[in-house]
Amino acid sequence: MDVWHQICCCSCEQEEPENNPLLSSEMLRYFDQLGKRKRAQATNLWNEPVDDTHMERDDDRELYNLLQKRARLRRGSEGYRRLSFEISAHRQIRREVKDRWRQILEVLGFSGEADSLLDITSTASYSSLRQPLQARQLLAALAEQTSLFDRHCSLPERYLFVLDRLLVLDAGDDFLSAARHYYPLEAEEGPPSEEEPPSQEAMLVTLSLVPQGGEEEEEEATVMDEGSLLVKLIE
Repeated sequence: MDVWHQICCCSCEQEEPENNPLLSSEMLRYFDQLGKRKRAQATNLWNEPVDDTHMERDDDRELYNLLQKRARLRRGSEGYRRLSFEISAHRQIRREVKDRWRQILEVLGFSGEADSLLDITSTASYSSLRQPLQARQLLAALAEQTSLFDRHCSLPERYLFVLDRLLVLDAGDDFLSAARHYYPLEAEEGPPSEEEPPSQEAMLVTLSLVPQGGEEEEEEATVMDEGSLLVKLIE
């Protein structure tokens, strides 16, 4: 009995292994912020994805400022709802352009690769372009010869990266031909002109036909950039 009692006591006295988490709370917060940042980029579809400040282009700056203003308002207030309509209208224009590109990619046989080809984030860099000159020429040709883009906005730089990927796949000319076929330039349209942008009322009419989903949860304005997060972790 004494021997058994000693064995039991020894086994009970053994320290349990520490249940330390594999990742610290700071690292978990970092990855959570990265996930939010990626979702916000997919929602806002920044036309100049390389610009983390979203200040270089007028359209990106306008959307970013709207997000900043809404973040300071009480959710559900009249001002919050009004800004949400404006933000959704901006996003809807960008989604429509992306949907046109997706349709052409699917026609060309890139159904399985469409998402990855169109996924352009802030990690993109102009130095990574394999054929920047040809991609730029192709982007200009699409603007002049098709109705792929909104005629009241300057060309979205994000699609320069998509075209570069297509050129590497030897599908750039095929994309241009398909875009001419499915989205021809209307007869009454000429080269892009300096017209006034559509009124807010017109944008809201279009918006009313589109389901909003959970866009309000994705706030790029409240997400810390990757560099700042890494600096805080190092400190």
